[in-house]
Amino acid sequence: MMLCFMVKIKNINIQTSFTPNIINSPNFTISTKPLTNKTDKYSLYSINSTLSSSDETLETKMQCIGPLYNQSCLFKNLYYVDSWFTILLVKGSYLPEYYLRTDAFNLWPITPNKREFDSYIHLEIFVRNITKPRRIPYVTLYFGQPWHHNIGHALFDGLYAAYVALIRFSPRHLHPFHILAGVDDCDGCWSEDVYSRFGGLGIIKQRVLNKLTIGRWFIFDEIIMGSGTFCQRCTQPNLQLPGGVELNASRLFRDRMYQQHGFIHSVVRQKSSSEYRTSHDLLHAYVIDNRRFTQYDRKEIKDAINEINNYTNFYINASKSNTTKLEWPLIQISYLYYNQVKAQNMSSIQINATSSDSRSPTYELIENDFIAQLKILRKMDIHITGPGTGQMYQTFLSDGSVSINLGGLRPWGLENTPKGYASYLEQHMTSGTPYIKGLYYPINERTKGIKKDEVIKLVRQAGQLILQGFSLPVQPRENLAADGQLFVEMCEKDKEFCASVTTRSPHKRFICLEFWVEDFVHEYNQWKEGGYIDNGHNNSCPFNRSLLRQLREKYGIKHNLENSSKPLQI
Repeated sequence: MMLCFMVKIKNINIQTSFTPNIINSPNFTISTKPLTNKTDKYSLYSINSTLSSSDETLETKMQCIGPLYNQSCLFKNLYYVDSWFTILLVKGSYLPEYYLRTDAFNLWPITPNKREFDSYIHLEIFVRNITKPRRIPYVTLYFGQPWHHNIGHALFDGLYAAYVALIRFSPRHLHPFHILAGVDDCDGCWSEDVYSRFGGLGIIKQRVLNKLTIGRWFIFDEIIMGSGTFCQRCTQPNLQLPGGVELNASRLFRDRMYQQHGFIHSVVRQKSSSEYRTSHDLLHAYVIDNRRFTQYDRKEIKDAINEINNYTNFYINASKSNTTKLEWPLIQISYLYYNQVKAQNMSSIQINATSSDSRSPTYELIENDFIAQLKILRKMDIHITGPGTGQMYQTFLSDGSVSINLGGLRPWGLENTPKGYASYLEQHMTSGTPYIKGLYYPINERTKGIKKDEVIKLVRQAGQLILQGFSLPVQPRENLAADGQLFVEMCEKDKEFCASVTTRSPHKRFICLEFWVEDFVHEYNQWKEGGYIDNGHNNSCPFNRSLLRQLREKYGIKHNLENSSKPLQI
């Protein structure tokens, strides 16, 4: 049985139909109030529905934070149909100006579709009786993420960047939320499991949603987007992980990662690395294998490990008291391959799945390999590795830990030539993590390969810093290597250059945004005089070359200039 009503709204006749079960629903009532005010004048019925948001409207509302260049927006009642977002508005309703980038590697903003209605009742009838959307409750966090097969990109160019946007709308970052991820299909990408656990309400893959929304409507209660300039590859003038210091994002990200993976993680902030320690405490250090290490490097590192461990084992075994005066801190150091860290095998415990189980009944109860890695990370005092993905995990270290960056060599393929130079890559991750201290292999020595004595010196220096007590938070600039500090000063003095490598906008040349400090400092490729030719095009980025060379001398960075007889280009 179908009941039809003829409704006159602003002299417009609208025929709308309702089935009896809708009319009898406790969430639907026909209003019997007299039309005594402007609101009631255009009302047929009043609604008390779980579909409505907190302000009892189905109209899309939005709030944006930050400048247009680096903006995050919270939408309430944002619709999704035919593979894209849609805003539903009453004509004359206010929307703030917005510019949303949701993918760290796409400089262009996204623009939701927009549909306007003559009145709110028109909008409501359209939603309830025509589109009948499927509701996605609570908060959803949206971002696009290429290369999520690489855990470094997955965590810090996708998830972290989006979480910083969420932090702007406190306290939502402390509560469970959905993740809507624009990721490619990928077998074995365990980063998807990290996303799901981190949010707490699961992951929705945009590719899947798109297939389900052909001719079908969904509505997000609340959805937050706008993270494209918070990625770790988004170079900042201060050379910090975006939001890591000023929004406390690195700490919040670390703490939530542990919480959502089942750890009881301390939230007490230390004022010094030496809190709760004594001079005889055993410190735990790990060297994480790095593909940039040569076989010679590995041999030198393992010789250093043996010497440090022999010293520690001798004093632990020789002395039963804590009164022995030690020349060096007691450090137990291990060599670690992350891909060999596995969760405890629980296959001996028989758990029977039922036909109604949508996923493994043990999913949130037993460890996965990432949890096994976090268990090691949270007890590390000293984290040692070279550039690349292995450096990303330093953000998960506990307060008062030390990260040692052993560096690598660039350019690729020219490492063992006179053109090679030291490369630390992710030092911005260290400077954006103020609860740890960063140390670096000497910049002018790295081209000679990793040496045992230098490794021992760095590890023991780290141990002494921890036990003697370095203050927290660490000043970000102190956590940069010499070339990183040079870049920050260069940015302060050459504003035009700084904007060209840090302002990620569509009109900027991407070749200048594809920035690594070491390439710039050593005037390689687009930074050398005259640039370089690629497919007939000259790639060159301008800057004050004489200033760079003055700063290189100031920071004691050795460089063999090619064609140094040429006049300086300013």
